[in-house]
Amino acid sequence: MESINRCGLGRMGEEIAADYLGRNNYSILDRNYRAGKLGELDIIARESGYICFIEVKTRRNTLFGMPSEAVGFKKRNNIRRLAYVYLKSHNLMDCDVRFDVVEVLIQASGNSINIIKNAF
Repeated sequence: MESINRCGLGRMGEEIAADYLGRNNYSILDRNYRAGKLGELDIIARESGYICFIEVKTRRNTLFGMPSEAVGFKKRNNIRRLAYVYLKSHNLMDCDVRFDVVEVLIQASGNSINIIKNAF
């Protein structure tokens, strides 16, 4: 497991999160949505009448804090901008939206997944 680089760990976490969300009443609409140089939205899904913009944060341990703590002010604002672009380009401006964070801890003892709804 130590040989997995940061990018590989992130992609693995996104796969685990998407699978978990799909089994828990989320309908995945899009993954790795890019809008020019603004960046990327990890997962866009529909759940309980909401369009959910989901940031996935993956770690091997909590030595430097919980994964969700890495979603700071700048990252949240960027996700909001990307969400606006997505909603506008898909004619979804009148939908209810929510911003969730999924924490994925990948450890030898097993994976741990935590969904934080309305994270910001």
